[in-house]
Amino acid sequence: MTIDALVPYMPHLQSILNASAAILLTIGYYYVKKNNRIAHRNCMIGALTVSTIFLISYLTYHAKVGYQPFEGQGFIRPIYFTLLFSHIALSGIIVPMVLATVYFVLRGDFKKHPLIARWTLPTWLYISISGVIVYFLAFHVYPPQQFVWETLPSFNQ
Repeated sequence: MTIDALVPYMPHLQSILNASAAILLTIGYYYVKKNNRIAHRNCMIGALTVSTIFLISYLTYHAKVGYQPFEGQGFIRPIYFTLLFSHIALSGIIVPMVLATVYFVLRGDFKKHPLIARWTLPTWLYISISGVIVYFLAFHVYPPQQFVWETLPSFNQ
């Protein structure tokens, strides 16, 4: 199976990965509040893993497909693009935040870790949840008239 054959499924996979990250982050937060560091660590490793797979899938998808126009019209457009812009802007910020949060854990600096995690967690949750909403709006509520991948050469043969 080629990457081109997987491209049509990537937005759906990405939504599942974003939802999974949000669930793992929420459960991980619950565990840290219950002082269960091992369960917290495992949830955070899971969230980091699914978010990394998401990023690889997202970059691959957009390298293959490019821009997919949003089909919604009227009042939903400014709502959608505001949500999308905040999602994208915070996505650029979250990577160094997550790396710094992980760095402090790996160093065993459990004084600095919660200081940055206090900002990392809600930002990461917002990105994960808003990603699912963007997906839902762009692919289910206002689906594309023609998917860009339908025009890729490997799908026309």
